[in-house]
Amino acid sequence: MSADPRDRRTRHGVLLYTDHPERSILIDTPTELRLQLIAAGITNLDAVWFTHGHADHTHGIDDLRVFTDRDGRRLPTYADHENAVFLRQKFQYIFDEFYRPVGGPKVNLDLREYGPDDRVDVCGVRFTPLPVPHGDVTVYGFRVGNLGYITDAKHIPPETEKRLHGVTTLVLNSLWFGKPHPTHLNIEEAIEVARRVGATRTYLTHLTHRVRHAELLERLPPGIIPAYDGLEITVDQAQES
Repeated sequence: MSADPRDRRTRHGVLLYTDHPERSILIDTPTELRLQLIAAGITNLDAVWFTHGHADHTHGIDDLRVFTDRDGRRLPTYADHENAVFLRQKFQYIFDEFYRPVGGPKVNLDLREYGPDDRVDVCGVRFTPLPVPHGDVTVYGFRVGNLGYITDAKHIPPETEKRLHGVTTLVLNSLWFGKPHPTHLNIEEAIEVARRVGATRTYLTHLTHRVRHAELLERLPPGIIPAYDGLEITVDQAQES
């Protein structure tokens, strides 16, 4: 009911642009993916990184078809082993190489698996996986250069926090102020994580509609910023050591 457009939140996804090499890497395929891509004017994708298999992060997967059909190529798609198994089961009609739909093409994805300790080359960009617990599944955020990205975390394990050392920009999930949630950080918990990581700026995302953007601007400490749909930020791509 808010008149502030920053309060009109669709499900969470990110498009990562890199200059060297020039790539467009999609993070998750949320339910409103088609609308999000149209709003952002996206005409090309080079790869997809799945954080986990939950519906709000995967059920826009069919809207990748326009890219693979138009370009006539398999789109590199990355998931850890557990979530790759889940994706193959849930979207068997996509990942079964022997299945051919009647009357049209299917989404043509090249699903590539990685482990929690791998350094993953995604179209020439180095991704460091950041595993975090989310209920009974493990979610995989990532680090690229000075950017750390974590969604759907309840807490940050010590090894993952160590991998975040030195990032200047952190993207971190949080729900609301107050009542703890069993599988997500609330805002107070996210603030504490941000303080420990020590990034110059932390963007809170995956927010619910229980808290409005204007309230967040008033209550968040310096350096912690509420994200919103359509937000664009620039991050130094320098690689971590």
